[in-house]
Amino acid sequence: MTPGIFVTGTDTEVGKTYVSALIAQQLRSQGVKVGVYKPAASGCIETADGSLFSEDADALWNAAGKPATVNHVCPQMFRAPLAPHLSARAEGLELDRNKLFAGIEYWQQNSDFIIVEGAGGLMSPISDDDFVADLAYEFGYPLVVVVANKLGCINHTLQTLITAAAYEDGIPIAGLIVNNAQPVSDEDQSLISNPQEIERCCIPTVLATVDYGEGLSEEINWVELIERCLNP
Repeated sequence: MTPGIFVTGTDTEVGKTYVSALIAQQLRSQGVKVGVYKPAASGCIETADGSLFSEDADALWNAAGKPATVNHVCPQMFRAPLAPHLSARAEGLELDRNKLFAGIEYWQQNSDFIIVEGAGGLMSPISDDDFVADLAYEFGYPLVVVVANKLGCINHTLQTLITAAAYEDGIPIAGLIVNNAQPVSDEDQSLISNPQEIERCCIPTVLATVDYGEGLSEEINWVELIERCLNP
């Protein structure tokens, strides 16, 4: 199986796409041919020709060096800012459940490493029958959990890790990335202490942090990391 990671978050709007793009750029700098996959996107913008544009899918595609087309990155796009299956229904359409899983096959055949970005958190519904966790479990890729550095993030992180451990027979976790989605003030002791507290409370390691508008704090050998994660 082509190695890869599944990027999830402790909540929605925590910076999953931004972090996924940084990982793709880091892999490319290491000479790795990267595939990027977002199974479905909602809240997409209608362009002048009537097609839909996903900012998330476009960001991933550009970060990976524009392999194939943006429709290979995200084969199902919908307008309404709802869960994908509800967004599809709002347009009189139905989300193709089989395509959620099968869409990754292109990247398995045409890349050396795959980054899959989920929608929302692990227990966000993505179809009538599936949560994001079902995709992560089916693909078999270790999780990279993006944590937005804000008040309450320690609780959100632990809840995500517990969910991953309890789902089916467990979803492996490669590690955590703490994302400073806002500038950290010297006066905000919560934001300053959160990364250390997360490291102390959680068994998966904090792989890196991301300062506001910056890149990953660490150079990570992602291929080696995933091999160690799957073969401890």
